[in-house]
Amino acid sequence: SSEVLEAIENVIQGVLQSLAQNKAPVLTVANRADWRNIEFKDSVGLQMIPGCTTKQIRSDCPQSARRFALMLKILSMIYKMVQSNTYATKRDIYYSDTSLFGNQSVVDEIINDISCMLKIPRRSLHVLATTKGFVAGNLSYTEEDGTKVNCSCSATAVTVPSNVQGIKNLTSHAKFILIVEKDATFQRLLDDDFFTKVPPCIMITGRGIPDLNTRLLVRKLWDSFQIPIFTLMDADPHGVEIMCIYKYGSASMSFEAHHLTAPSVKWLGLLPSDLKRLNICKDALIPFTKQDENKLASIQKRPYIACQPLWKKELEIMAASKLKAEIQVLTSLSSDYLSRVYLPNKLQFGGWL
Repeated sequence: SSEVLEAIENVIQGVLQSLAQNKAPVLTVANRADWRNIEFKDSVGLQMIPGCTTKQIRSDCPQSARRFALMLKILSMIYKMVQSNTYATKRDIYYSDTSLFGNQSVVDEIINDISCMLKIPRRSLHVLATTKGFVAGNLSYTEEDGTKVNCSCSATAVTVPSNVQGIKNLTSHAKFILIVEKDATFQRLLDDDFFTKVPPCIMITGRGIPDLNTRLLVRKLWDSFQIPIFTLMDADPHGVEIMCIYKYGSASMSFEAHHLTAPSVKWLGLLPSDLKRLNICKDALIPFTKQDENKLASIQKRPYIACQPLWKKELEIMAASKLKAEIQVLTSLSSDYLSRVYLPNKLQFGGWL
């Protein structure tokens, strides 16, 4: 915490020095979302290059003065929390003054900018992300406050902890981790008693695009158990994008890639090639929108696709057919086809990429 306080004090000292010299204070932050500042490394995923380009948030410029003020406001809130050893979610920060911040995304962006500027992970800033993910299966652990959590009661899932760094005593006999894109599929697998049809496993969902805590938990489980990680996604560009976030990280959070990516992630399904193999009726598939085409084209250009020839092939099948499918399409074969046939066969015979 002394490191965090010192980093914030250095920023404020810079502001005061500028004022003392009659200069307009400026905050310098990295251009996080610029792909030119991001490199791909197989063992880490997407990470920021050392000398990346920066942008200045000036206090004397109408376009950025408000952002400058909001950054100082949030820095002061973080400073107080670290000093008093208290925590807040990004939502708490937004609701402390909704009329000042305007909307939640402004707070989210500024916190990421501050974390990147100070080179300090967000958890060390005492800002907790709101959790939306669930975990179930062969896993137990102790939360930071001493609460013991057992995820093996298959009827209901456990919410991903809001302080993943703080959990300890992780124990599991799981043979693999299954990341499920959507909550509905995750719940369906729980209802179908999926855990009794396969070897012990841990199942996780980020319920769409994963929040930070879900990504942190996947990484922590990988570090703790070193077991295979499989993903179950819709056969569409959005599903592929979500899988890439788990495996390679995202451009906007590339400065924290080391804690957030799980480069060992494998694509289990739903593969575009499965649709033909399983004779899924064309009427059950959904035509691409223009947005789907653009998303797929942008994914195909990303640096990591070049080192995944089998993924590349699947994306080409998707691009050629211009059709997508949700995991639920398997119910057209039988209501429990996913848990009874599809997943057990894939896991047994190695049907992943």
